[in-house]
Amino acid sequence: MRSLSRAIQPLIREALQRAFPEAAGNTRDFKSLFDPSLAPASKPEFGDFQINCALTLAKALKRSPKAIAVAIVDQLNMNAEFLKICDQPEIAGPGFINLTVRADCLMDEFYARLEDPRLGVPLQKGGDIGHEPLVIVDFSSPNIAKEMHVGHLRSTIIGDSIARIFEFRGYHVLRLNHVGDWGTQFGMLITHLKEVAPQALETSAVFDLGDLVAFYRESKKRFDDDTSFQVKSRQEVVKLQSGDQIALKAWTLFCEQSRHEFQKIYDRLDISLTERGESFYNHYLGKVVEDLDASGLLVSDDGAKCVFLEDVVGKDGKPLPVIVQKTDGGFNYATTDLAAIRYRFTSSPKGDGASRVIYVTDSGQANHFMGVFQVASRAGWIPSGTRVEHVPFGLVLGEDGKKLKTRSGETVRLRDLLDEAVARAHSDLCTRLKEEGREEEDAFIQNVANTVGLGAVKYADLSQNRVTNYQFSFDKMLALQGNTAPYLLYALVRISGIARKGGDLSKSMDQCTFSEPQEWNLIRHLLKFDDVILEVEEELLPNRLCSYLFELSQIFNRFYDQLPVLKADQSFRDSRLRLCRLTADTLKLGLKLLGIATLERM
Repeated sequence: MRSLSRAIQPLIREALQRAFPEAAGNTRDFKSLFDPSLAPASKPEFGDFQINCALTLAKALKRSPKAIAVAIVDQLNMNAEFLKICDQPEIAGPGFINLTVRADCLMDEFYARLEDPRLGVPLQKGGDIGHEPLVIVDFSSPNIAKEMHVGHLRSTIIGDSIARIFEFRGYHVLRLNHVGDWGTQFGMLITHLKEVAPQALETSAVFDLGDLVAFYRESKKRFDDDTSFQVKSRQEVVKLQSGDQIALKAWTLFCEQSRHEFQKIYDRLDISLTERGESFYNHYLGKVVEDLDASGLLVSDDGAKCVFLEDVVGKDGKPLPVIVQKTDGGFNYATTDLAAIRYRFTSSPKGDGASRVIYVTDSGQANHFMGVFQVASRAGWIPSGTRVEHVPFGLVLGEDGKKLKTRSGETVRLRDLLDEAVARAHSDLCTRLKEEGREEEDAFIQNVANTVGLGAVKYADLSQNRVTNYQFSFDKMLALQGNTAPYLLYALVRISGIARKGGDLSKSMDQCTFSEPQEWNLIRHLLKFDDVILEVEEELLPNRLCSYLFELSQIFNRFYDQLPVLKADQSFRDSRLRLCRLTADTLKLGLKLLGIATLERM
C-alpha cells in the first residue's frame, strides 16, 4: 500500500498545519515535531493505517493526546481529498487515530496489481538504463582446499536473498565471493604437494588431487608436527608471493579443484556468484599501507604498523588497533579488507564505483568490520552518499542447543546436510503418497523431494531473524504445518489444483465483486507486498518477507476453507479466481526472491 501511504501523508501534514497554525508558523519546529507518524495498523481491526503523532506532540503543544487527536480528525473530516481515500478516521486509546482505506480505493489497487508483473514494487530511481546504481553483496566466501560446511550455509542463503531483492528493485548487483585463496596455508599445501605428488606439477594435463580436504588435513598435521616442514612451507609462501611459476601452478591447481567442488553446491542451490578472492587485492596491499601513512593515520607499535580506533578501547582502557602490516612485513585480513573496500568504492575504471556495499558474515566478525569501516572512512575511501554495512548472523545450532556437529563431533559438511534434507523429504513424500493411495512416477517424486528439501533448508534459515542463533531441525522445517517452506508451497499447490479443476485464473475482468471479510482480509494483505520488499531492502532482514508470506498463506487457507470458489455463483466465482491468481503470483514472486523454487503439485 505504499502508493496509498504516499497519497495520505501530505494530507495529514496539511491537517496538522490547519489544526495547529501557531506551531505551523515556526517552520523549524513544525518539520521536526509534526511528522505524521503514519504506520501500518498493528491489527486488522484497527483498519489499514494508524496516525501516532498525538502522543509525541502532547508535551510540545501542552495539550492532551486525545485533544490533539480530535483536532487532527476534525481537519481530516473536512478534507474532501482525504475522504476520497479513507473512511472517516476513528480515535482509539489515548490518542491513536485509525484509518481505514475506502473499498473502492482498495479495488483500484487490486486491479492494478492484477496487471502488474512487479506487483506494485517500484523500480529504484537514481540511474539511467545501463547506469543503475551498483550494489555489491559480499557473501558465502569459503576457503580454498577446505570443504563448504554448515557454517557457510547462512552467509550463502542470506546473501543470495538480499542480492535477489536488490536485483528485482532494479539495481546493478555484483555478487562477490571473497574466497580465501591466499595466505600462509598455501605454503604447507604446496610443500606437501611437491613431496607426495610431484607429477601434478610436471604435467600439462588436468591433475586430480583427490580428496582435497583430506590433503589439507595431512599437510596441516605435518606443519604442526615437523619443524623442517614448517621452514619449507614458509619458504614456499615467499616464493608464491614473489611470483614463482611452480608455486603459482600448485596454487592454481588447488584453486581450480576447490572452485569445481564449490560450484556443485552453488548449482544445487541455484546461486550465482562472481569469484574475487583475497589474491585479487594482493598487489593493492602495499598502497593501502603507503596511503594510510601519508594521511597521518598510521602508527608504528612494537614494529607493527596499525591505525588506532577512535572511541573503541580495550579492557586496559587504551584505544584498540587495526594492524595493517605485521612486524615481519606481512599483511593480514584487515589489510586485504581495506584494499577491497577501497577498490569497491573507487570509481571505474580503477574500481567498482559501488553506491552500497554489503558484507554477509557471521556476527563473530562484527568487531573486525567495525574497525575496517572506521579506518576506511577516516582515510576518505568511503564516498559521501554511499553506504557500507555488515550483515551479521548467528550460529546454526543442533536440537541440543549446541553448535551443530556430526555425531563424531566434526563440522557438518554442507553437501551432507543438503543430501539428508532431500532424502527426508523423499521419505516423507513416499509415506504420504502411500497413505493417500497415489501412484507417481519416480521423476515426479525426485523433483518434489529435491524442491521441498532444499526449499525447507533455505526457508528455515531465512525465516529466522538473522542476528540470532537458530536450532536446525529437519522435522520442523519439513513439516506441512507451521512457518515452513512446505506449508507455503502447499498453499500454491491448492491454487494450482483449482486451475486443474477448471478454474480459469488468467481470465481478465472489468469488475470484481467482494463482500466477505475473508476476501477483504486477503486483499488487504496482498496489497502490503510492496511495503515489505522495500523494508527488506532497507533493513536487510529477509525474515520480514518470510513472515509476510507465511501470513499470506494462512489468510489464503482460511479464505479457501471457509468460502467456495469453483462452486460459488458466477460473479463471486470469477472474482474469487482473480483473488486466487493474485495470491499465487505474490507467493511465487516472494519465494523466488528468497531463492526457493515452487511446485504445481506435491
